[in-house]
Order: sequence, then C-alpha cells, then structure tokens
Amino acid sequence: MVVISSSLTAPRGLPNPSLPPLTTSKNLHNLILPFTRRNLLTLLAISTNPFVDFALNPPDAAARGLFQMPPFRLANRYFLVRAGESEYESLGIINTNPVAKTSVDNGLSDRGKKQTVRAAYELKKMKACESCWIWPSITQRAYQTAEIIASVNGINRSYIVPEYSFLDARGLGAYEGKNLEAVSEVYESDSISPNTKPPPIDDGTPNESVADVFVRVTQLMSILETQYSGETVVIVSPDSDNLTVLQAGLVGLDLRRHRELSFAPGEVRFVDPNSIPSYKQPASAVYKCLNPPNCN
Repeated sequence: MVVISSSLTAPRGLPNPSLPPLTTSKNLHNLILPFTRRNLLTLLAISTNPFVDFALNPPDAAARGLFQMPPFRLANRYFLVRAGESEYESLGIINTNPVAKTSVDNGLSDRGKKQTVRAAYELKKMKACESCWIWPSITQRAYQTAEIIASVNGINRSYIVPEYSFLDARGLGAYEGKNLEAVSEVYESDSISPNTKPPPIDDGTPNESVADVFVRVTQLMSILETQYSGETVVIVSPDSDNLTVLQAGLVGLDLRRHRELSFAPGEVRFVDPNSIPSYKQPASAVYKCLNPPNCN
C-alpha cells in the first residue's frame, strides 16, 4: 500500500502550494514565443551554418589540413609510372605542346608498348594493383599506358581517372620540335634556379620552370589526398619531369636537383613513406610567450 504524506495533499479545489502553478489560458500565451519570419530564418541559419557546427563539434586534431610539400603524412599508397616511349620520342623530337597531346603521334611507339607491358607486370609483381586507382594524363601515350596497366592487372576501366592538366608534359617553349638532346640545356638552367623558364615561343607551347611544374603536381597531390584515404594510386605521367619534381617535393630534395631522380620510359617507382622526412613544427607553434607583450 502506498502512503502519501498529508503535507503533499490539499483540500479538493484548492491549489497545492508545494506544486508549480497550473498553466491557465491567461498565462499560456506568455510561454509561447511569437513565431515570426525573422525567428524562422534565425533558426534555419543556426541549423545549417557549418561554422556553428564547427564550433560545437570541433574536428579531430589529427584531421588532414592543407597539403604541403614535404607532406606531414600520406593518406594513400602511391606508385609513380612514366609512360612508355612515344612516337615523337622514338624519332628524337621534343613534343610538349598540349594541343597535340591526344594525337596519334603522341601515342606509344612499338618499343614504348613493350616498355609499358613490362611496367604493368612490374606493378603486378609489386602487388600494387590488387585494388588501385590509375591516374594518367590524357596525353595519348600516358592514357594508353594506363589502359595496358589496367588490362594486365585485371582492373576495371572505371578505375582509370584521366587527369586533364596537372599531369601535362612539362612545356619546353622554344625547344619544341628540337632534338631531344637539347633538353640537357634546360636541365643546366634547372640546376641554377627552379624559377628559370625555357625561352618562350608563339605556337602555344608553354615554357615552364621547375617551380611551375611543382605547383601543378602539388595541386594534383592535394586532390588525391583529399579524395582518397587508404587507397593505392598509380600516377602515370607522359614525361619524367612531372615525376622527378613530385618525388623531390615529397622527400624534401632541393628542386634544383630533381634531374637526379630521372625516370626512364616505362619505369615504375614506389613512393616509400620512410623516405618522407619527419614533420617538424615551426618555431611559432613551439614557442610560447609567458608574459605578453614582453617576450624575448
């Protein structure tokens, strides 16, 4: 049997002073906020504003931020592949004008096809493409290389993602159409400064410095590191310079020395995470002023 204390009871019809007053029709309207268009818009703004969500639910401190070279860490596994020899290269001719990058003449030579098949089997031996994404330049020889890699490794064509600009062959300006041996002059300039550009030309061929290429490949890596996580990505470049500048950036090598990392046609290289230098916090992140503004 439940016993109720007499102190909690009150005569019928009289309010109990120990309980909150009942809501009546007279005070009900005081409890309801006026529903106006301004109030509605304010509520919607709070519920959809990402900055409010950011403040209430701050991201993990280990979340990936802006990509930089050398990177703090890599979220994916990378393999770098230079496309096999092109028809132009087999003739010993420099061809870097992006206007012609999808032409048949920019496709693989017979020798280039053999180099590419070897590269595809090398990737298979390295177990790179048990599950991988293939990112080739749309330059003819690079895309053909990607198709051969996919075929040998049993990768569906839907995993080939063509790159339309960041992996274009380095534009060599006035050297366009010259003998391949003339490239050595470009590399001599590279060794002096990464900002030196080849002489310009008016046929639409870019004249890119090492620094220009560095910006492109950094943008590419930023996309890949944002779009994927825990994946394997095979990057297929039509030339060596994209890959040497990219690898130099990843390992923190002076860009003037990128030529030391030269890729032969059809060469495959794994990006070893151990080759990436340990991240060091800048002094501004380590130093703390204990008595502002009096800081030493």
